[in-house]
Amino acid sequence: MFDPDHGHSAAEINARLDAPAGRGDLRDIVYGAIDGAVTTFAIVAGVAGAGLPPLVILALGFANVLADGFSMAAGNYSATKAERDNARRLRRVEEDHIARFPAGEKAELRAILMRMGLTGRTLDEAAEQISHNHPAWIALMMEGEYGLGPVDPHPMRAALVTFGAFLIAGIVPLLPFILGLGSAFEASAAVTLAVFFAIGTLKSLWSLTPWWRSGLETLAIGGTAAGIAYGVGTLFG
Repeated sequence: MFDPDHGHSAAEINARLDAPAGRGDLRDIVYGAIDGAVTTFAIVAGVAGAGLPPLVILALGFANVLADGFSMAAGNYSATKAERDNARRLRRVEEDHIARFPAGEKAELRAILMRMGLTGRTLDEAAEQISHNHPAWIALMMEGEYGLGPVDPHPMRAALVTFGAFLIAGIVPLLPFILGLGSAFEASAAVTLAVFFAIGTLKSLWSLTPWWRSGLETLAIGGTAAGIAYGVGTLFG
């Protein structure tokens, strides 16, 4: 979350630098929640459009929440693990290159520092000092050469966050049918659209986009997917 007032005392600065947050959970929360709401309401809309009974909607809806939610979590776990493994492989490559081709790696180090604005004697001294600190050298090479940060993603955490967000958002379109409301489909559409808008609004807390624009953007994406599913369902009604 954007925090314009974080502290700048020595202790606060060191605390942030000693425990960098990495990419955090925002990506996985938004990813899981939007997909959970979209896919579950797509099933609700498609089945309702085909004129099938509420029991079928609930059966297919819960099957989607559990099966598709687990599938998304497993997929995100595998993708995040591949991302982490690739970062570790690249660190090993840099360690090997530093050991085998130190002159070439120092040239790369200097090039990175030059792009950061260092020149002359300051550049020479910085390159010399960093080259004597291999962890710092490798970290700088990972960022400058590959665009990768110092914190590896956590596959299991990513999977659990994705599944939890999918589960919570995915159940919302089913609530009117669970409660047996008279106009369950209309109520499901209303609460699902509200979830889309709420997800977008929440997402805006971590961006510079106004909350209403982020909410409308997510609402438009989810509403379009739901509308397509409902339209397809009516073809078989």
